[in-house]
Amino acid sequence: MIPSDDHRDEQMAQSPGFHLSVSQNRYLSTDDDEMHAVISVSVDGVPEAAPEVAEVIAIDCSGSMAHPPTKLTAAQRATRAAIDALRDGALFAVVEGTHTSRVVYPAGPRLAVANRETRQAAKNAVALLRANGGTHMGEWLALARYLLEDHPTAVRHVIMLTDGQNSETDRKLDEELSRCARVFTCDARGIGADWNDRELLRIAAALHGTADAVRQPGDLVADFEAMTKAAMDKIVPEVRVVVKTTTRAKVDFLRQTYPTEADLVGDVLDARTTAFATGSWGAETREFHLRLAVDSTDAEADTDIRVARVDLEVRRPGTAEFAGTGAPALVMAHWTADLMLSSVLDSKVAHYTNQAVLGQAVLRGCEAHNAGDLVAAATDWGRAVALAAKLGNDKVMVRLLRLVEVVGDPADGLVRLKPELAAVDVLSAAMGSVVSSMSPRSAPVVPTVEDTSEVECPNCHRRWRRASARFCGSCRTPLTT
Repeated sequence: MIPSDDHRDEQMAQSPGFHLSVSQNRYLSTDDDEMHAVISVSVDGVPEAAPEVAEVIAIDCSGSMAHPPTKLTAAQRATRAAIDALRDGALFAVVEGTHTSRVVYPAGPRLAVANRETRQAAKNAVALLRANGGTHMGEWLALARYLLEDHPTAVRHVIMLTDGQNSETDRKLDEELSRCARVFTCDARGIGADWNDRELLRIAAALHGTADAVRQPGDLVADFEAMTKAAMDKIVPEVRVVVKTTTRAKVDFLRQTYPTEADLVGDVLDARTTAFATGSWGAETREFHLRLAVDSTDAEADTDIRVARVDLEVRRPGTAEFAGTGAPALVMAHWTADLMLSSVLDSKVAHYTNQAVLGQAVLRGCEAHNAGDLVAAATDWGRAVALAAKLGNDKVMVRLLRLVEVVGDPADGLVRLKPELAAVDVLSAAMGSVVSSMSPRSAPVVPTVEDTSEVECPNCHRRWRRASARFCGSCRTPLTT
């Protein structure tokens, strides 16, 4: 039976919709060799069917979790809350992490199916956890990968909690970050004050997740519950951004810039095509900063030239292969001698450039404070306060205000350190350094003069648009008008 038009429309309305756009100033001076653009991707709608989901909860049970014992107690309570938040039919396991790793539930290295009985059995097993041993996060991630690799069509997610720094004898972590990035996303949390902020940020960035500090043990229950529910609400198991360049361009980088900042590692599909994995998605919007190295050699001036095409590819529920979705977006270059056009910075690009500076200032202030240089800490955090105010980044501002008192207008960046700062608040600020605010809408950059007549270069005799050319784009000779 052939479905009616109404039925087809209903099916389309039930499918996730992907929206892709590019924001950039395409105008470049003839000396420019970089093109910056912001790629905006939005997903809305609901899936054709709820995708299979597989969850692993990895809990640090090293000896330090017993000091104070409230840390392990909070971890057990939060893990039970996460188990209760699993939807019926979800696959799951709980992993104990020390200098090795062990599946606490279910018995054997496999995943269980969430239902009333398995949830209760898992919570009973969690109650028996004890703190003992070291911290080898590479072992924890390796076991999570082993458990999840057998479920390639599912949304695969890991929650990882630690209270310490990874052991120097753990040789697996770097290797596992590369392997696990192709298998699951991971949200990492640090509890207490003895873990390494940059280490957790690196893990979350590599595994397309989030990282944060647990300021109070009692906060952990709500956090674990929220992370689990977010995983249950994913509608697409995996999305990747594919950038295909022309012969005039090559990819320098693609970075996620919203809602958190993270460098992305590209898989080279061919000489001109690079695919960047971004993990699983719910109904959400993300933005990415693309930088291309571009070559203007022999390029026709005052002409739009395509330098790259951006496509979205998705792995839909129940499949292991990627397929294209939605219309592609184009990145253009327009070389011109008009410096008024080429000097305009796209508002979205400017926003995320400043956001990166904000994150660096927060981290530098944390490192200076930890090294005992309070003057440098105040300077860096003051700069961060000014940038957070300018960017409207309220989430970062809240964390900074736990550390400093603002003197006068926040935009001036004059601050005083609060006395006796809590180590966990400094860690919380560091973890917030990658949290960004949404960029503003970008107005198109257009010529303001409509004159289309041409002028000839008196030196090389090439012709240029009179309205936009002040110098010859070929030999740089001033043009008479």
